[in-house]
Amino acid sequence: QVQLRESGGGSVQAGGSLRLSCVVSGTFFGDYVWGWYRQTPGKQRELVASINRDGTTNYADSVKGRSTISRDNAKKTIDVQMNGLKPEDTAVYYCNRPRPWPFGSWGPGTQVTVSS
Repeated sequence: QVQLRESGGGSVQAGGSLRLSCVVSGTFFGDYVWGWYRQTPGKQRELVASINRDGTTNYADSVKGRSTISRDNAKKTIDVQMNGLKPEDTAVYYCNRPRPWPFGSWGPGTQVTVSS
């Protein structure tokens, strides 16, 4: 059974940085695209960054230029470095695979709170 475990969130002031990490277990890792999502109350979960098998990356416009996603196939981890954080980045962040579809068992997420 796949398990996703996110960590690294916290409370920071606007302009600060955080590095989120996700450990994956119970599934193949290297064959998949992996991504980071975020969700705020009352809104749908949105994909903000993804990384392909070959290491190429994609970002939502909301985080482009401020975030860098990376993966370690040997350790089965996905990290995202977020810089220049804004209050609108406040959300719970989750990792999962965007394609072919996300695993049904999401992790607990990690809370990011950015104060102005």
